[in-house]
Amino acid sequence: MLNRRLFTGLLSAIAAMSVISGMARAQDAPVAKNVVLVHGLYADGSSWVDVIPYLQRAGLQVTAVQNPLTSLADDVAATRRALALQDGPTVLVGHSFAGTIISEAGNDPKVSALVYVAARAPDAGEDFGALAAKYPKPPASAGVIKKDGFFGLSEEAFLRDFAGDVEPSRARALYAVQGRGADALPATKTTTAAWKVKPTWYQVSTEDRTINPDLERFLARRMNATTIELDSSHVSLVSHPKEIADMILRAAGRKTSP
Repeated sequence: MLNRRLFTGLLSAIAAMSVISGMARAQDAPVAKNVVLVHGLYADGSSWVDVIPYLQRAGLQVTAVQNPLTSLADDVAATRRALALQDGPTVLVGHSFAGTIISEAGNDPKVSALVYVAARAPDAGEDFGALAAKYPKPPASAGVIKKDGFFGLSEEAFLRDFAGDVEPSRARALYAVQGRGADALPATKTTTAAWKVKPTWYQVSTEDRTINPDLERFLARRMNATTIELDSSHVSLVSHPKEIADMILRAAGRKTSP
C-alpha cells in the first residue's frame, strides 16, 4: 500500500502534469495576426464592441461576423466568408451558441486557435440538448418566445437571465438588437469538432443563467481547454470585456492589455 507521503506526492505530480499539458497545448498556437468574433443567439455583432478596441490596440485585425441565425449552415457560411478575408493565422472566437459555429468552421487552416466564451462546444454529431438536460435547466429557457418559425428572449428574461450584470439601459439596448433564431437552429448537429485538433481556450461564467455553469465547466474539461472563470452573467464579453480580450490575446500569442 502507498503511504500518505507517497500518495500526496503522486497527486501533486498528476496535478503538475495536467497544468504542464494545458500550458504545452496553449503554446502550440502560433502568433496570430487576426481575430474573427462570432456572436450567438439573442445577440448580434455589436455585442463585441467593448472587446474590439483592446484587440485593435494590440495590433490585431478584427472582424465581427453578423450571423443570420437562420440555420447552422448559413451561420457557418457567414463565418467562413469572414475567415476567407483573413491574411495569416487567425483566432476564431465564439460566444454562446457560436461555440457550435466555431466547432464546425474551426477546421479552416487559417484558424490558429479557438476561444469559447460561455459557449456551447458540441462533439461531432452530438445531441447537445440531451447533454444539457443532464444539468439543471437554466432560468433563461422560461423566457423564450416563439413566433413564425423564429424565437427570441422576452425583455424580462433578457435583462434578468441573459444580461443580468449589465447596466440596465445598456442591457435594454442589447435587447433591442437581439437576433431572432430559427426554431430548428439550436438542435442542429455539427459534423466535426474542431476543438479536437486546435489549441482551445474557454471562459466559464459562474453566474450564468442561460447556460448552466457546470455544463460550461464540463465542456472546458472535455476539450482540455485553457480555462478561466469570471463572476459574470452569460454576456461576459459585455460585462468583462478586458478579461475576455486578454484571454483572446493569450490565444493569439500576444501580450495582454495594460
